Amino acid sequence: MIRLKKGRYVARQAGGLADIEAAKRLRARCFGLVSDADVFDDRCKHILIHRIADDALVCCFRMLPLTGATISHSYSAQYYELTALEAFDGKMVEMGRFCVDPAAADPDILRVAWGAMTAYVDDEGVELLFGCSSFSGTETADYLDAFAMLKARHLAPKRWLPRVKAPKVFKYAARLRRKPDAKKAMLRMPPLLRTYLMMGGWVSDHAVVDDKMNTLHVFTGVEIGSIPPARKKLLRAVIG
Repeated sequence: MIRLKKGRYVARQAGGLADIEAAKRLRARCFGLVSDADVFDDRCKHILIHRIADDALVCCFRMLPLTGATISHSYSAQYYELTALEAFDGKMVEMGRFCVDPAAADPDILRVAWGAMTAYVDDEGVELLFGCSSFSGTETADYLDAFAMLKARHLAPKRWLPRVKAPKVFKYAARLRRKPDAKKAMLRMPPLLRTYLMMGGWVSDHAVVDDKMNTLHVFTGVEIGSIPPARKKLLRAVIG
């Protein structure tokens, strides 16, 4: 059972239905939905991050344990053809529905969240962490430098590369011919995706246009064994 206290925040695994319902309410508020629930909620472990001072829920995400043999049962598999990853030999976990209350903007929240994920990965012997990393809105023109940067530096290895499955996609790796402006690219990159990339993460060669969630998202994976030692040290310092 995950429980991590650091500074002003505490991360813990949901203890029951009330916790999961609170996470769903926060997700709906962050994603601009009337409600946010799906069939994956019952199969996932939910992590909640509270501010200690007032016990306010400021962040949540869920984790679904998988293997290559069961990756087709993941949330991401609804949008990406993941047959290549069926050959991955090791435990996986899909991290999804990550959100932070906009009224509680604080970089320490993301640090504690990654600390909780690191604790889970270490405890369970996970070798691949993956999920969908989302850009706000569906206008690709807003993120051309970011996508050009992903194409230039962060595409998935060919042996793991997800293929197109969703009906609406932006094939940025095939279409973009621009040299990315690094500063603009990083400014437009979602914070969660930036963290994945700093750990050596890689992405699909296309983005899914998700009109329901009003996002563009890319499949994102991090092979735990490939995380740079200095980055591992920083992550484990949080759970110290």
